[in-house]
Amino acid sequence: MLVTGVGTNTEWGQVMATLSQDIAEETPLQVRLNGVATFIGKIGLTVAAIVFIMLFIRYFVQDFKKSDKPLAVVKRIVGIFSVAVTIVVVAVPEGLPLAVTLTLAYSMKKMMADQCLIRRLPACETMGSITTICTDKTGTLTMNQMTVVKAFVAGELRDGDDFSSFPDNVKSLILHGIAHNSSGSVFKSKEGAWEVSGSPTEKAILSWGLKIGMDYEALRSKVNVLHVEAFNSVKKRAGVAIKLETGEVYVHWKGAAEIILEMCDRWVDVDGTEGPLDERKALEFKNVIAGMAASSLRCVALAYRKLDPAEVPVSEEERATWNMPETNLVLNTIVGIKDPCRPGVREAVATCQVAGIKVRMVTGDNLLTAKAIAQECAILTPDGVALEGKTFRNLSDHERLLTARRLEVMARSSPTDKLLLVRTLKELHELVSVTGDGTNDAPALHEADIGLAMGIAGTEVAKESADVIILDDNFASVVKLVRWGRAVYANIQKFIQFQLTVNIVALSINFIAACRSENVPLNAVQLLWVNIIMDTLGALALATEPPTDELMKRPPVNRYDPLITNVMWRNIIGQAAYQITVLLILYFRGPDVLRLKGNPARINAYNNTIIFNAFVFCQLFNEINSRKPDKLNIFEGILQNRMFCAVLFVTTILQVMIVEFLKRFFKTTRLSWRYWLVCLGIGFTSLIFGLLIKLIPVPQKPLFRMKSKQHGKHKRHSKKHSHGDSLISEESTV
Repeated sequence: MLVTGVGTNTEWGQVMATLSQDIAEETPLQVRLNGVATFIGKIGLTVAAIVFIMLFIRYFVQDFKKSDKPLAVVKRIVGIFSVAVTIVVVAVPEGLPLAVTLTLAYSMKKMMADQCLIRRLPACETMGSITTICTDKTGTLTMNQMTVVKAFVAGELRDGDDFSSFPDNVKSLILHGIAHNSSGSVFKSKEGAWEVSGSPTEKAILSWGLKIGMDYEALRSKVNVLHVEAFNSVKKRAGVAIKLETGEVYVHWKGAAEIILEMCDRWVDVDGTEGPLDERKALEFKNVIAGMAASSLRCVALAYRKLDPAEVPVSEEERATWNMPETNLVLNTIVGIKDPCRPGVREAVATCQVAGIKVRMVTGDNLLTAKAIAQECAILTPDGVALEGKTFRNLSDHERLLTARRLEVMARSSPTDKLLLVRTLKELHELVSVTGDGTNDAPALHEADIGLAMGIAGTEVAKESADVIILDDNFASVVKLVRWGRAVYANIQKFIQFQLTVNIVALSINFIAACRSENVPLNAVQLLWVNIIMDTLGALALATEPPTDELMKRPPVNRYDPLITNVMWRNIIGQAAYQITVLLILYFRGPDVLRLKGNPARINAYNNTIIFNAFVFCQLFNEINSRKPDKLNIFEGILQNRMFCAVLFVTTILQVMIVEFLKRFFKTTRLSWRYWLVCLGIGFTSLIFGLLIKLIPVPQKPLFRMKSKQHGKHKRHSKKHSHGDSLISEESTV
């Protein structure tokens, strides 16, 4: 092997160099989470500062004269400071990043079972907001198991296996074109049977050659290969120049049928003679190609040209830069290759459409073939646009933006066309997911919000550029990925609803109690335990909620929609109001209502323990409420989530141990069974109150909306966005 370039001088190196120039920007969810955490933290710090200042002033105004010894003063100031710190501990949502990471990590593990390998953890949640999927055809929508089912040879269209009666001279030219102009190969297995290797298209044509009598080894051994031009995704063809034993030199071309047809000026008749390819005959061949394409067949043409040996450069150095003749060819045959759709693709596409996700097919195939497959998969709709990559490429910027919104099929597309489509869709504020398998797809995979590389057919460069690898190359797995992405987003919302309720209740109780005296009912150690319930165990319980079918019946989450929805605000405010009311009644009137007896210190300790216990049970039952923020049946599927049930059970056992056996450490008092039932009843009532709250209607329009700032992997100029927005109304008029 001769090494001609390394590092950035290779195709791989150049692509990887462009990919490394990535600006690490936060995903829309990360931006929302940062905003929520900052907002809550500021409120907590403000309240803590107010409480500290208020208690500090009260101490020096009222109590300082009672005990002005330095040690007593320091002790009181430390006590006041600990009250403020307790409020900060409750308010600052330090467990939010942990909850998000747990949710993403758990989902990533589950996605592996659905044939999705996550390379970038934030891709889990971003996929749930995707509005459009640009997918390849071959191997993703289809099974990538190709067979030749039709052939137009010597003026006759033949179906099935009826390929045996070709004239010998015609068959010889076909077999030479198949055997030599191929990147695949034929070999014998240990059992003695012929096996074919190569790309699916090459395997289909080589298998057809064997079927019509090709002796692969004999043909390959009797010729001298002069020059090879490999298949090119731009030219859509491959060629080879060979020299026979007789000294005759032939150039064989193979590629997209309509492209090869344009290179021909003659064709082979049924008796093996060459006839002129006039307009009438060319139209006949075009109709044959159109008929095959309409039947969802990939059309590949074989053509040849006999050369004067003097036309071929003598030395290998000259032949290395030689451009083989591409005109005045003789059309040999046109084959129709069937690649059946994958089972379940039509249903998967329908699921995406119900979920508000636009599926677009981007393929290198003939436009008619692409349209036929798109109709078979239910991608192409009556109002959709189907065009070739060249047409899309040549549109003006204004026309391209108008067309992209309704574009459903792009045929004969190059990797640069795919990249252009992705950029255009992003200018229209779409969240774009792109599938790709080739090295040239890397820029488009990198540019998209979510790049999906194929695990089987994908190159290493494509996989390095992608956020997710689809291990089975199946479009149905992409839909499962979207489903999990939406589940991630929904689970994070559930956790935030749960956490904000805890924060508001604990903050309010301690703030009001601190305003009355330094004796707060929830001390720092108790609130640390509540934080563990809220952050670690709560995250485990709510993060492991599996995706449901209802998630795919909602539209995608707009990147500018608030993380806390109107439904969540209703649940948070309603639940917090109930808990604050009940706990304040216990704080101010608890000894009278519960008829507690004993000395004041014992009564106070008993009352604070009941408040702490009732508060924890309210959070346990509110955890069940948070499972279904917008549904009345909160117990649906709860037994299927073993992690959720385990967390509730473990938390309850630990709470009993804390109250009954760790009283010195947590400053609690043992409770009789009667007061345990009171605490349990207060917690259970929160379920009933939660159901009543859900009967209150909320407006559809968000109360708060994020600023219109573009998020994603790459920044866009604001003028482009305004231009894209201005076209929306114009496009609807058109």
